[in-house]
Amino acid sequence: MITINLDKARLIAHAKRRAARAEEFKPHDDAIAKRLPDKDVDEAESARVAIRAKYAALQIQMDEAQNVDDLKALLPLEPK
Repeated sequence: MITINLDKARLIAHAKRRAARAEEFKPHDDAIAKRLPDKDVDEAESARVAIRAKYAALQIQMDEAQNVDDLKALLPLEPK
């Protein structure tokens, strides 16, 4: 029988969560860092706040997952 270490599975899931969050941050980071004239910095920062909240909630759900199937169901989609 194969057993999966839930703690290690959580570490992998959190790495995937961080990668997905970084992908969502990317366009907003550019707008803020480069001060692009066609981008509103306040709008970009508001979007970043929403992304942070989304992934903070996901982090809590992952930490509370009771088994690997629950954890897998929470995984963000792979970037395209």
